[in-house]
Amino acid sequence: MRVLLTGASGFIGRHLSQALLADGHQLVCAVRQPRPSLDPRLTFIHADFTRNTDKRAWLARLKDIDVAINAVGIFRQSGAQTFARLHTETPRALFAACAESDDVQLVIQISALGADENAQTSYHLSKKAADDYLATLPLRAYIIQPSLVYGKDGASARAFKTLASLPFLVRFGSAPQLVQPVHIDDVAAAISALLKHRLPLPPGTGTALRVPLVGPEVLSFTDYLAELRSSMGMGRPHILRLPDSAARLAARFGRWLPGGVLDEDALRMLDRGNTADPAVTARLLGHPPRPIGQFITDPLAERTRAKLDWLLPVLRLSIAVVWIVTAIVSYGLYPPAQSYELLARTGIPQALRPLMLYGAATFDLLLGLGILFLRRRRWLWLVQLALIGFYTVVIAFKLPEFLLHPYGPVVKNLPMLVAIWMLYQLEEN
Repeated sequence: MRVLLTGASGFIGRHLSQALLADGHQLVCAVRQPRPSLDPRLTFIHADFTRNTDKRAWLARLKDIDVAINAVGIFRQSGAQTFARLHTETPRALFAACAESDDVQLVIQISALGADENAQTSYHLSKKAADDYLATLPLRAYIIQPSLVYGKDGASARAFKTLASLPFLVRFGSAPQLVQPVHIDDVAAAISALLKHRLPLPPGTGTALRVPLVGPEVLSFTDYLAELRSSMGMGRPHILRLPDSAARLAARFGRWLPGGVLDEDALRMLDRGNTADPAVTARLLGHPPRPIGQFITDPLAERTRAKLDWLLPVLRLSIAVVWIVTAIVSYGLYPPAQSYELLARTGIPQALRPLMLYGAATFDLLLGLGILFLRRRRWLWLVQLALIGFYTVVIAFKLPEFLLHPYGPVVKNLPMLVAIWMLYQLEEN
């Protein structure tokens, strides 16, 4: 079949495109940044879900398309990428165009488990609005509702492994918080199977069928993290239990916690639970879905990556604090007269000593703030390496008593240099 796939560059879309190609389908991938393809079965076209809210924008793209699959989704809103636009308005335009098309035989909408009559959050409600609209159209449709989806390259899975690798796991509140994680390969295979073996529509349900995709195990979210931790070869976790009020307070600042996946809406969705009958998933796959114990296939690599995802931010923060505290101390907490005396011994003329002292302090402060707030920091680590190296050489020759000091103020620059070099090497562009 010839398949239009939106969201092909996203997590689920990438895996789904591979599964569809493996099954012999021809793909037209609608993405924001099209690229040439060497595979004759694969074509990229431009589409922008923040703008294409009119069905006329989609009709031309549906020529000779047999199946349309919408895999566009976001977990948090940012700028023009809003739930209303990406989850509701543009999908409705796409579905309306599919209903008018003479070619489209089937629409598959990738929604979420929980996008139903009990939905409360903006994420679920926006998904439900598109799902409900699709269900009213005279068009064969499957509304896919996966639970938590695990994939080695998935952002949420990476965040959960980061949480699982912490010295202790946090239990946010008293709700059961049941989840039923499913592997991305099973999700992709199940959706691809719908194109070969379509599930029948129960009498009286209309032309659309909601299809939950879940794993075989129902367990609490904390137990899920413990399973991931065990699969990474780590010991039994210590659990910190937060009461409901503390959990809600933590959720307000959750974006800055390791992994950055918790906020107030995420906590509400977690408290509600995320489970369904795995029978449909097993039917589509032809076998039971993969258990959690088989999610992680390279424990050492996954464990190392998970630990680095929270250790590196802690290391960055500690180095930022060093620069900021150094600046504050230099501004006056340490007697300026003694600072001037040290500058004099390094050969700085008297007239330049205030400029050197407070200029260096301001530069230290800017370095600390840059570490905290700049998104691109690779060049900043090189500046720090050069500055600390310069300080170390000058002090070693001009103030040798600090080199031989029992507290080792200069020698301690060596681990600082190594830590900064490591951050430079591991910094993501």
